[in-house]
Amino acid sequence: MRFRLGEVAAAVDGELVGGATPDLIVDGVGIDSRAVAPGSLFVPIVAGRDGHEFIDAAIAGGAAAHLTVRPNSVHPAVRVGDTGPALMGLGARARHRIEGPVVGITGSVGKTSVKDLAVAAMNAGLRTHASPHGYNNELGLPLTLANAPDTTEAVIVEMGARGVGHIAQLCAIARPTIAVVTLVAAVHTELFGSIDEVARGKGELVESLDGHGFAVLNADDERVASMAAQTGATVITFGAAKGDVRAEHISIDRDLRPRFTIVSPWGRAQVVLPVRGAHNAVNAAAALAAAVVAGVDFHDAVAGLADAELSRWRMEVGRTSSGAVVINDAWNASPTSMLAALDSLAAVAAPRRVAIIGVMAELGEGADQEHRAIARRLVDDGLEVIVVGTDAYGIEPVPDIDAALAVLGPVGEGDAVLIKASRVAGLERIAAALLA
Repeated sequence: MRFRLGEVAAAVDGELVGGATPDLIVDGVGIDSRAVAPGSLFVPIVAGRDGHEFIDAAIAGGAAAHLTVRPNSVHPAVRVGDTGPALMGLGARARHRIEGPVVGITGSVGKTSVKDLAVAAMNAGLRTHASPHGYNNELGLPLTLANAPDTTEAVIVEMGARGVGHIAQLCAIARPTIAVVTLVAAVHTELFGSIDEVARGKGELVESLDGHGFAVLNADDERVASMAAQTGATVITFGAAKGDVRAEHISIDRDLRPRFTIVSPWGRAQVVLPVRGAHNAVNAAAALAAAVVAGVDFHDAVAGLADAELSRWRMEVGRTSSGAVVINDAWNASPTSMLAALDSLAAVAAPRRVAIIGVMAELGEGADQEHRAIARRLVDDGLEVIVVGTDAYGIEPVPDIDAALAVLGPVGEGDAVLIKASRVAGLERIAAALLA
């Protein structure tokens, strides 16, 4: 999105310095000096390191101007009191320019996959801009809005939270017209305190809607379905067992791609997704519901799903040189997403099925119980298991990735290996080693 620097200054309550002129145009906004786009505005964030140290590098990389908290600058700049809140103010200003629908997506699990599927469905009828990988917080969300192309007709933003009030803060910037809530599960309970507090935090997205909006809610999750009482917006439900938009007769092929019938108030259709995992059939139902209420024709949205691509390390399927299947779902892990991944592994017809798993982080007081429940499921499914770096499952772990690969040993034609853990475990390196 293009801004005049005078508009930036007004949006962030700033002052032009460094020879900046009100008519200077900046195109897009960035916070990483190594990845600035030519002509963009660089915002130096003060966190673990002070981003002001990288202003010269950003200007050398092509940035046209920057924000600063310092009194003077040798480059065109807007001086502000704090660059973090200023970035949020600029995001709010960008939101005022977006006339089409803004879709906010939250949930304990599945929000990125629903976002990726919704992009494909909505692009079939609207020029859609969406949050890049991981841009779901007080920095990523305003960056998403400020970097929407001027021709954008719809925007999709992910909203993450680590406590009550976080999503309300993001909604004040994004002002969503459509809210999608995927699931409420035991994720970040160490930070929220309880699953009921998780539900309260996620419900802030639904509460932000006005009477002209749409709340797209998971009918299969009681906590999510009950959020219908928290809004005056039109409610559309989705699910597998029930809902206005349902994914029925779900099956997966030998490459783990789901096939299903979508049933909706707007029609029925047969769907084959290019992404992996049976659970993505319900995610697709949520995405389709959001696309249709945003104004996309139902059948066009269904056709658009054929172009869907998930973000990295989410049910990525590759094959080793020996012909073994590697399922890399190492982006993150919770009890709910772990069970979905194990379902996919158990569904593979393979002479050897191995789950290489690590810690499910930030589960709070119930962490040991949740890990032991997953261990029982592994036994019930008859899966071979290698636990890396944690004894929470009650299974003797190996200390590191090299040890896991040594225990795994050679894998051959048709064998299947699932890799799943929270990000802190870094188990994606196992997938990289197997596929190298």
